[in-house]
Amino acid sequence: MACINRHSARAAARPVFWRDSRMPQVELRYIDDGREVGYAPHSHMQWSLGAITAGESTFCYRHDRHAVRAGDLVLMNPDWVHACNPLEHSPWAYFMMYVDTAWLTRLRFETGLLPDEQWQDMATAVIRDRRWFDGYRRLAACLLSPAIPLLQKQSSLVEYLSALMHHLAAQPAACPPPVPARLQQLAGYLDEHCLEEVSLDDLCALSGYSAGHLVRLFKQHVGITPHAYLINRRIRQGQQQLKTGAGIADVALNMGFADQAHFQRAFKRLVAATPAQYRSK
Repeated sequence: MACINRHSARAAARPVFWRDSRMPQVELRYIDDGREVGYAPHSHMQWSLGAITAGESTFCYRHDRHAVRAGDLVLMNPDWVHACNPLEHSPWAYFMMYVDTAWLTRLRFETGLLPDEQWQDMATAVIRDRRWFDGYRRLAACLLSPAIPLLQKQSSLVEYLSALMHHLAAQPAACPPPVPARLQQLAGYLDEHCLEEVSLDDLCALSGYSAGHLVRLFKQHVGITPHAYLINRRIRQGQQQLKTGAGIADVALNMGFADQAHFQRAFKRLVAATPAQYRSK
């Protein structure tokens, strides 16, 4: 019986990923026991929506900290740095849904919520309303069920997100402090050269900042250091390659890591799952 319990505990602590090639606009992750699941500050290219299903945790979102608990939804704009971690190894469980930014932008535009097909950030970080939480759980169950047909899954996704977008449109618009143009240029440079070896000297020459001032300003406005930003970009690209079935060692090499072990450590720190767990959904 003890062996069974240990096996059950390990299974509950293992993240599970759901993907369907027929619905590339959405990905789902869930974990039943996240007490040992910790994230370093990171960002996603997708818009993300999480549901705390048990326990409580701390949601760090840019410069704010939110105490969240079972029944809460957490929302993350693309490229906004965040981390959600358990309280002193307390039990907690959650779902996380990643929605393609371009697809969601088009949905918001087609329902009259955007003037054009340009992404606009949302100010809301946490929703404490049982209706939206219960709707999320029903949508997640729909997506995860192999017995439910594709059309029903697609319709349920559009129906829930359309209603949620209308609800959020009534909230104040997000007005983050403007990022200095030189820092935007640096971020763009790191995006373009993230698979290369970039030095702090390169960034100082590009921006005109001193090393200390550059690192301090970048973290203040972006949320992480330039090096952490570069690693985050590599891991995000690595996730895309893993989803196509690429080998872990190949992805590590493609993403500019010294070896597979280095890639796995960085991946686990930012994704809170191993590359193998993420790859074998």
